[in-house]
Amino acid sequence: VQLVESGGGLAQSGGSLRLSCVASSGFTFSKYQMSWFRQAPGKATEWVATIYQDGTSTYYGRSMKGRVTISRDNSKATLHLQMNNLKPDDTALYYCAALEDLSTVARGEGTQVTVSS
Repeated sequence: VQLVESGGGLAQSGGSLRLSCVASSGFTFSKYQMSWFRQAPGKATEWVATIYQDGTSTYYGRSMKGRVTISRDNSKATLHLQMNNLKPDDTALYYCAALEDLSTVARGEGTQVTVSS
């Protein structure tokens, strides 16, 4: 199983980025809850957002709530994270993960987001 993130990069404070996470063929993407996490240097891993299998339920962590939108396209086995009004504190490695019964089934290596002030 492979999850590959993309879309990270350098953004200015107040800017936007859209992250994507594509699952490899053979992975039953639609079966799993999908989440985004982030990890900044020297800090603990932080949960960002979760979306249920059919995409009808979404949940957000406190730090980015109101500035991010998680979405998925099961037909393309793709997960997205739209991030707006980015802040320097959002600088981190963002990665996606597939969850089942609160356990991580698979995760990607991440995409780096750097926000300049």
